[in-house]
Amino acid sequence: MDSVLNPDIAARLKRTTDGLVPAIVQQHDTREVLMMGWMDDEALHRTLTTGRATYWSRSRQEYWVKGDTSGHVQWVKEVRLDCDGDTILLTVDQVGAACHTGDHTCFDADLLGAPQASA
Repeated sequence: MDSVLNPDIAARLKRTTDGLVPAIVQQHDTREVLMMGWMDDEALHRTLTTGRATYWSRSRQEYWVKGDTSGHVQWVKEVRLDCDGDTILLTVDQVGAACHTGDHTCFDADLLGAPQASA
């Protein structure tokens, strides 16, 4: 597999000091936010060319394709870059749970509350 990200796309990315860009993942039909992962140029290239969401694991220092071990695959429908070039948005068809804990989304567990309205 050719592993070079399109230079026009690569030039638009604003990466962290360790070469990563956050990727927000959203269910394509409901727009529910599922998770956030990290991508470098190679992970983005793999995502764009395979149609499967691929991320860089900061803890394991390796690439991982969502669903390879869990079966909870993310079929990528669309990839967008925000106006600043520093965040990627993936819209996906999520099969099974998105969160490694088994929750539907990574945002199911901890509701911190809503802002109190000022009087």
